[in-house]
Amino acid sequence: MMKARLIGTGSFVPKKILTNYDLEKMVETSDSWISTRTGIRQRRVAVEDSTSEMAAKAAKAALKAAGVSPKEIDLIIVGTVTPDMTFPSSACFVQSHLGVKSGAAAFDVSAACSGFLYALDIANKYIKSGSVQKALVIGADRFSRLVDWKDRSTCVLFGDGAGAVVLSAEKGNRGVLSSRIHSDGRHWEMLYADSPCPPSPFEKKGSGNHYLKMNGNETFKLAVRTMGSAIKEVMEETGLKPEDISLLIPHQANLRIINAARDRLKLAEEKVFTNLDKYGNTSAGSIPIALDEAVREGKVKDNDIILFVSFGGGLTWASAAVRW
Repeated sequence: MMKARLIGTGSFVPKKILTNYDLEKMVETSDSWISTRTGIRQRRVAVEDSTSEMAAKAAKAALKAAGVSPKEIDLIIVGTVTPDMTFPSSACFVQSHLGVKSGAAAFDVSAACSGFLYALDIANKYIKSGSVQKALVIGADRFSRLVDWKDRSTCVLFGDGAGAVVLSAEKGNRGVLSSRIHSDGRHWEMLYADSPCPPSPFEKKGSGNHYLKMNGNETFKLAVRTMGSAIKEVMEETGLKPEDISLLIPHQANLRIINAARDRLKLAEEKVFTNLDKYGNTSAGSIPIALDEAVREGKVKDNDIILFVSFGGGLTWASAAVRW
């Protein structure tokens, strides 16, 4: 059976940097309060780039790294909850931006911070079925559109950015070894954002705003629990043990959540890749941005076992194990 091998990575973050000290001037908070509780020191904010433009730039870098022409791509999946428009999908815009051949499939996946791993799981199944040879999987979000910059409990957490990988159908033992996706809609009120669209005239009343809302304490507890179970699931399916893991790349939401996942696996600190101090929580973009940085920094080598895990609004959670 063919495996979906990751043959190229790419990422893009906007130029504008918003530091914790900048936020001190906007809302009642402090660099010490933010960095101590989250591990975040700055984040990027998209001023000129739309979600699809960030996604396309990340994808272009991934294609270059893979040595693959856009004309070879059969499938584009973008994990995002901040599309440019209600429709067309961001994936269709990426197809247009890159010049991917007419007829290739392109669609978005809405799974919040788990969007990239949801998209990876879907693309993996397309490749294993034999219907796709090469796929672009992208995670991209522009949460600066959803954040209430007067709400210090949420505005300090999020940033904008995109990451991408090229998947190729190849024989052998390298590629996606296991991927799992889950959700529990009963807990949707823990983390959500109302629709930015105006209410219909037939509705009695609208929500009033579209800002992101989060129950931080309960979300933290659920994230630790579900990410732990997701890690266990792929490790049991593949027969992997903690000592087999070369690198854990978790969703970059909060350093305390990441440390809880690391402790559960009893991994050394150097076996966990983090960059949320620079970018904050970029939602679906966080894992592929971190992967691309890890690759460019030489922290990912041939035949390494890479473990991914995420948690997001929905509630959603996902995990994957990859042999590089």
